[in-house]
Amino acid sequence: MARQPRGFLQEASHQVVAGGSAGLVEICLMHPLDVVKTRFQIQRGKTDPTSYKSLGDCFRTIFQREGLLGFYKGILPPILAETPKRAVKFFTFEQYKKLLGYASLPPGLQPSSFVQAQQIIKTGGLGSQGLNKGLTATLGRHGVFNMVYFGFYFNVKNILPVNKDPNLEFLRKFGIGLVSGTIASIINIPFDVAKSRIQGPQPVPGEIKYRTCFKTMATVYKEEGFLALYKGLLPKIMRLGPGGAVMLLVYEYVYAWLQDAVNHKEHF
Repeated sequence: MARQPRGFLQEASHQVVAGGSAGLVEICLMHPLDVVKTRFQIQRGKTDPTSYKSLGDCFRTIFQREGLLGFYKGILPPILAETPKRAVKFFTFEQYKKLLGYASLPPGLQPSSFVQAQQIIKTGGLGSQGLNKGLTATLGRHGVFNMVYFGFYFNVKNILPVNKDPNLEFLRKFGIGLVSGTIASIINIPFDVAKSRIQGPQPVPGEIKYRTCFKTMATVYKEEGFLALYKGLLPKIMRLGPGGAVMLLVYEYVYAWLQDAVNHKEHF
């Protein structure tokens, strides 16, 4: 009986380490596309002076005006937030699968990040107009994405047979992860647009136009049309399609490696 808590803690630590590693690798690889996606989402139409003509134009403009490090602006907050968050995400998901009897289907780094946070707190506080601005939209974005992402991946993975060839098995998992991230991105992007509008610069300085998640969605739809709720979809898919695949693959392979290492140690 004494071995059970130790076994649980060991398994939990492996899930946390694997999840954190997956989040860190995915952020470092895919952050430039997140920057591009956000730039598209905060545009308010063709009359916006910062409007980008196309995805290529956005990449080119950022590179010309801000250099290579421009694509890594704001990467520190995601690393600090997403690495532990994804560690907890994977651990929680694994535990909920056990607890609920998961029903599967049949066979630029920006060093000024802390300064920016201090400035936000100073001017807006910690509430809905400060550091927690856009919280509802963020929760909606993550909630919808994770529901689709994990649900699709782990159900479809059980449908498609495991391949004995390790290379083909890698491609099978990557393909499922790619489709999972893509579908989840398409479904949750209106929340992402609302988050970017609420947290981004307002159209009129000193006047808050975008306040709440669903009201922001309604405003964008009314003023700019239905497709405006899908601004930045292509870079988002380019980021979270392969990014979602990378994250799941890193998690699974790191977790398997940790388990094998423990089993090998116990064997000897």
